[in-house]
Amino acid sequence: MNFNFGEVLSRAWQIIWKHKVLWIFGILAGCSRGGSSLNWNSGSSDGGFGGGTPNLPPQMLEFFAFLAENIVSIAVIVTAVICIFWILAIFLGTIGKIGLIRGTWQAEAGENMFFGQLFSQSLPYFWRIFGLSLLVSLPFVIVIGGLIASALVFGAAASLGSDESAIGFLALLPFFFGCMCLLLPVGIVINMIVRQSERVIVLEDSRVLPALSRGWDIFRSNLGPIILMSLILWVISLVVGFIIAIPILIIVLPATIAFVAGGAENWNPLIFAFACACLYAPLTWVINGIAVAYAESAWTLTYIQLVRPLDNLPAVLEANA
Repeated sequence: MNFNFGEVLSRAWQIIWKHKVLWIFGILAGCSRGGSSLNWNSGSSDGGFGGGTPNLPPQMLEFFAFLAENIVSIAVIVTAVICIFWILAIFLGTIGKIGLIRGTWQAEAGENMFFGQLFSQSLPYFWRIFGLSLLVSLPFVIVIGGLIASALVFGAAASLGSDESAIGFLALLPFFFGCMCLLLPVGIVINMIVRQSERVIVLEDSRVLPALSRGWDIFRSNLGPIILMSLILWVISLVVGFIIAIPILIIVLPATIAFVAGGAENWNPLIFAFACACLYAPLTWVINGIAVAYAESAWTLTYIQLVRPLDNLPAVLEANA
């Protein structure tokens, strides 16, 4: 098959630039990906300077004392809040991904789109897309969780002086790292299959298992274009992530150096860096949302070029409405 990568990549940019409502869905889709790859932790305020307790301000000492007195209540509240945000992130991330798939499809059909309409049209596909994600990720969670649990058990027993457990722990390490190295390429392949399966669900109104089977057929029949498109989009994501990270590094590194040079006594540099990072965060969400929208649009156009003739788009879209 003669696959035109330049046409797909340029058309994806034209679509998200013309239909900026897709940026919002890109921001939503980024929720389930954890946003950008930035690490917002300055990593330098652990109090381990000079082997003693740092000279903290009185207000901070009072705050730590309050945390110690109410640790149980705070832990319950924090856990509940994390669970709520986790559920919300999964829901919004899934809807965002569906909206990008369907929005790109509608753009190719020459239709206008509005946020409310696209959001409501995405809702019927939520459980199927979520079920697909759960189906493919659960085996990885079980395998990795089992390996980590086994390593922890052997390691804890070995720390208590058990020679057999120490031998078992050492024997488990090569197996553990071997499995992790094997899971990486397997995960990459499954991710490319899932990309196609998601579009089968949304654009062909398919169920989860048939969509997964069809996604595998599409991947197997078009290995070259799909793998190369995946590499191209991966490189683009690295470049975008690096660009997003540059201002953070410019802010955090000098602040951390100033904090360490001051003997961990002057917190003003870290407070200033944190304030700047908070102000910069909304911009990173927007940039990351645009990048996610571009990637999902490119994958949808890849699916269209591999599977469906463009002449049939309006008829199929009307049938799935």
